[in-house]
Amino acid sequence: MTVLAFRRRPLLAALVAGLLPLLSTPAVAQCPSLALQWGSKGSASGQFETPTAIATDASGNVYVADGHNDRIQKFSSTGSYLGQWGSYGGGNGEFYGPSGVATDAAGNVYVVDRFNYRVQKFTSSGAYLMQWGSHGSGDGQFDSPGKIAIDGAGNVYVADSWNQRVQKFTTEGVYVTQWGSPGSGNGQFDNPTGVATDAAGNVYVSDYYGNRIEKFSSTGTYLAQFGSGGSGNGQLLNPDGVAVDTDGNVYVADWENWRVQKFAASGAYLCQWAGPSSPPSTAPWYPSGITVDAAGDVYVTIWGLQRVDKFAAGTTPVRAITWGRVKNTYR
Repeated sequence: MTVLAFRRRPLLAALVAGLLPLLSTPAVAQCPSLALQWGSKGSASGQFETPTAIATDASGNVYVADGHNDRIQKFSSTGSYLGQWGSYGGGNGEFYGPSGVATDAAGNVYVVDRFNYRVQKFTSSGAYLMQWGSHGSGDGQFDSPGKIAIDGAGNVYVADSWNQRVQKFTTEGVYVTQWGSPGSGNGQFDNPTGVATDAAGNVYVSDYYGNRIEKFSSTGTYLAQFGSGGSGNGQLLNPDGVAVDTDGNVYVADWENWRVQKFAASGAYLCQWAGPSSPPSTAPWYPSGITVDAAGDVYVTIWGLQRVDKFAAGTTPVRAITWGRVKNTYR
């Protein structure tokens, strides 16, 4: 018995030694896997010309800001075409480069009409309700606004890109407050493009040229930031859209790295994934808009490939994949 025990100990020690590297390896986060995709280049129903933003409503409908087609298209969660509204122009219900879209609890749809320097509000079927904004840098004015978000209390946040700020409004377009200025310090911006809110009312802003995500309270108090320029885990190159799921996880459309990265609410890196066509491929998988529905499924507008990719919630363990920088020739 003593001999056997003596012989087992080295064997057990060897097994433990072999397992230690595995046991010490950080747990692999669950990232979504590609479930379906729809769209192609064109102006017909269900086609896109530089889709820039995406949103879902409580019923699971999906709304896409079809930028160069100057319209909003509506789909089911399985990609079935349901309808559209908008055309080029400056009148009520017309658009000039829609760049952001969001929905409120009542199902109304808000669209950032970028080069008309305004926000327009519609019913879920596209009936025009109202608008606000004009060109400028005053309260309630815009200069090339980007994306839009609405929190649980109905507050509306707009990334006012070229004014280097975020503006906050009521659902009726009444100006509430603003924050931000040009620069790289805490609470400053270098072309803020994306904006999202969590269940606690915190606001996340993608600082496009600052290569970071900044986190604020609902009143604009700076709370934290994460990200830096690069292509490593947790680094960003021109982040565009940003979204938050019901658990508080943050998803970032990492534009020039051709990937989506997932972070905890604290900014801790969790995992990442890229599209079916990613570097070193020559196909431009530029993720622009991103949203997460109530089931945790992630929808991404693929700016370069003129389509929407849907990723099923937390189904694939994904280890880190790092892509090299790709020169931006599309924006």
